[in-house]
Amino acid sequence: MSRKHFLGTILILLAALGVQAQQTERQYLSGTGLGNTVTWQFRVSEGRGSGRWSKIEVPSQWELQGFGEYTYGRWYKKPGVKNPSMEEGTYKRSFRVPRDWQGQNVRLWFDGVMTDTEVFVNGQSAGEVHRGGFYRFSYDITDLLKYGSSNQIEVHVKKHSDNRSVNAAERKADWWLFGGIYRPVWLEAKPAVHIERLAVATSEDGTVKAEVYLQGVTGEESLMAELTPLAIETTSFSRVGDTTPVRVVKDAPMQTLTASWDGIRPWTPETPNLYNLTVSLMDKEGTRTIHSMTTRIGFRTIDFRPRDGLYLNGTKLVMKGINRHSFHPDGGRTTNKELSIQDVKLIKEMNMNAVRSHYPPDTHFLDACDSLGLLYIDELAGWQNAYDTPTGTNLVREMLTRDVNHPCIVLWSNGNEGGWNVELDSLFRTYDPQRRHVIHPWADFDELDTHHYPAYLTGVGRFTNGYKVFMPAEFMHGQYDQGHGAGLEDFWARYTAHPLFAGGFMWAYSDEAVRRADRNGELDSEDYNAPDGILGPFREKEGSYYSVREVWSPIYVEPLMITPSFRGEFRVSNRYLFTNLKDCSMRWRVLRCASPLHGTNEGEVIPVADGGAQAWRQVVDSGMVQLPALSPGETGFARMASSGLFDGDILELEAYGANGESICTRTFPIHYAKDYLQREKAALLGKANNALQTSASSISENDTLIILHSPAVTVSFRKSDATISSITRNADGQLIPLKDGPVAVGMKMVLNTLSARTEEGAAILCARYRGAADSIVWRLTPDGLLSMDAVLLNRASGGGGFDDAFTDTEVLNLGFTFSYPEAECSGMRWMGRGPYRVWKNRIPGANYGVWQKDYNNTITGESKDRLVYPEFKGHHANLYWATLQSPTAPFTVYAASDGIFMRVFTPEEPHGRQDGINTMPDFPAGDISFLLDIPGIRCFKPISQHGPQSQPGIIRIKQGDEGLRLNLMFDFR
Repeated sequence: MSRKHFLGTILILLAALGVQAQQTERQYLSGTGLGNTVTWQFRVSEGRGSGRWSKIEVPSQWELQGFGEYTYGRWYKKPGVKNPSMEEGTYKRSFRVPRDWQGQNVRLWFDGVMTDTEVFVNGQSAGEVHRGGFYRFSYDITDLLKYGSSNQIEVHVKKHSDNRSVNAAERKADWWLFGGIYRPVWLEAKPAVHIERLAVATSEDGTVKAEVYLQGVTGEESLMAELTPLAIETTSFSRVGDTTPVRVVKDAPMQTLTASWDGIRPWTPETPNLYNLTVSLMDKEGTRTIHSMTTRIGFRTIDFRPRDGLYLNGTKLVMKGINRHSFHPDGGRTTNKELSIQDVKLIKEMNMNAVRSHYPPDTHFLDACDSLGLLYIDELAGWQNAYDTPTGTNLVREMLTRDVNHPCIVLWSNGNEGGWNVELDSLFRTYDPQRRHVIHPWADFDELDTHHYPAYLTGVGRFTNGYKVFMPAEFMHGQYDQGHGAGLEDFWARYTAHPLFAGGFMWAYSDEAVRRADRNGELDSEDYNAPDGILGPFREKEGSYYSVREVWSPIYVEPLMITPSFRGEFRVSNRYLFTNLKDCSMRWRVLRCASPLHGTNEGEVIPVADGGAQAWRQVVDSGMVQLPALSPGETGFARMASSGLFDGDILELEAYGANGESICTRTFPIHYAKDYLQREKAALLGKANNALQTSASSISENDTLIILHSPAVTVSFRKSDATISSITRNADGQLIPLKDGPVAVGMKMVLNTLSARTEEGAAILCARYRGAADSIVWRLTPDGLLSMDAVLLNRASGGGGFDDAFTDTEVLNLGFTFSYPEAECSGMRWMGRGPYRVWKNRIPGANYGVWQKDYNNTITGESKDRLVYPEFKGHHANLYWATLQSPTAPFTVYAASDGIFMRVFTPEEPHGRQDGINTMPDFPAGDISFLLDIPGIRCFKPISQHGPQSQPGIIRIKQGDEGLRLNLMFDFR
């Protein structure tokens, strides 16, 4: 017998023995998601591509395939719009099923269709119309199929439902409305006698209670369970108690199976240990498996305790969460497993441990939450409107029977912001043997207050003065560049200080800009409606991404300043829920950063993930930090030992979790700005003699100008107000167009006297003022370096820079501004905190280093093509030096004072912002500014409802104060 015939005989024998029938067989009629599709025949009733049979990829949203019309869910708020796009689509394709499926039970499954779905197989109805676009549903088509030959399927889909409550719950919503079969379609074949589904409850102690739903049993069968770890076990586990099969009861569609194992490893978001539970239906003798079903489980105990908290395995949870939609610009709600894994990893990189959505997500996203470790709130859709009871009853069943076994799910949610039907609440426990708690987002319901967008001082009956567990299901709204990291440090410190706080969920994960097939691929975020993400539509990282990552770091470095007395010891806090710091690690590096005075290309070039930013640094010394063995919630001292610490400029601390993944990088300056600048100048002067220093600087004047001359640079000042009129590079006569400053920002400053002199070879111009500025002294040295030494707020009288110098005065921006044409600028390299721009209340996450950004005009959240991050324009913190790059007119500025913000141009406001209301606080006049204070940016709530770090700066001038110094040095050579 040939090998081919031998193998064929074996397969026939195995089939005869029923081996094939043991497992469920699946055959896809579509692809599996974005990037993996199958072509069907398609016709749409109206809009683009209507009135004719064509082809479409399945799964997909038909708008992105060139059919129908795009509609955003707030259509009902637009004048004159009575209904959204209401296309109907018809899908067709032929398929074959194996001949040996005859005699088995075959079901046709749809993982998600928008929205009313009517199905025909071989011209016959498969069942009732399904209504509801976010849910998995199926039909028993056993008797409709032709086995071993060709079959025809026809699916009729209505984008707008015939059920008013479905439209109210799903179509009047703050999201894009799509149509079509957008999740996979498949066939499943099981034996006629089979396990229909499993609903499992587990406990951290290793106990399993499985509700086993059966079909076709006679009462002579039995059930048995087997457990398999999904990772290499470091500890052994064993079955406890009776291991004999459990006899099935005839005519009982659900059987309960219980079992316990010793030595299992519990599931937590920090240790997502998983097991496969296989339940087998055995024949009368218990020797043959009729059918088996495997589900992935994690052993954990979820426990909500009123006026206490939400507990996981006996540990009180604080959820650091984000709201996420299933969305991608190229697929709409059609996604894939790779995207789900990417999203979970990005969420965890921000040190978040929880996610919420407005509807059940793709199962592969829940799988990723299970395996990578994210807590999940699974929500019945209902964006401010609820399903009616008959429809909602069906959809609760579909949602829970699909998702019930996922260990990541810790809460169920019944609708959103009024979109809850209270008659459905009890159904959640009907389908969930774990009896997880049900919330009504935005409501104070069943002892859990989920109030949305609370103010910093939220109280009086809730939270501060309340007695309910508090968990805002939405907070820190991130429209455009607002929110998320802005003010989070204040909010989080206040919230976590309260024992009834259970966590919060930011809005939202990514900007939902769809790539319009009708606009040549243009990205459309529906003006201000959809750009709410902490990530861009293609998962570009915005500034708040890094801010949240630092604020929510589970290994928290307490505020630290490096001084000569620093001996390598600093305080750390363990903000994990389950992990001891002894299982984590931290690396320290001492970095040296050169200035343009003697070159910045020394050292290592480190690319940054987004926007083309780079860091130039030289590692002087490095090693591992000795972390203390701290339990969650404890604070102690970490230690490092570096003999070369003060030879560097920056101390970098990078923390790693127990899995070895980086969780946060913090940096701390070793030298103050003035000390750093003096060192760099000394290094320059220590090189070969500079010929330019052999000639002294000089002064000239005319009717309107005082002119400072050096061999390298000439600078002209106006006599009327002591502002710069022009700067010329003498070597080639090139004008450097930094001018029309310094102009006072946030204070009054009126020129009083102006005098000039030479001193030690330098040309000096001294301007004295009435108001908040006392004086500005300009010094042009023979080598062409121009310094600016400004003294501010050093007296309580003499003209006053504010309305009343003895009272507290609010200041948004404080400093000086200049003009510089934006068209001249090609980029910026600087030493300070970066690479992202900052706001007063969103500085965490910006690290010290030498950074490079090419010029861009990204409008955060709004672009017709891919967005470019980091944004170029805006405030940059803790300036040491910056080179404004230009093909003709570059210059470098150095800070000799600490804490200076450098403003570079004015970011453009989003054109689609609501009613023309600006999203950002006002920037100073001019183009380039050097500031001692900048404003915070709002986050949904006005600044007055934020915490202290968001509030305007307060200044009080007292007689005898030394005042403030804002000292700079410019290099125009």
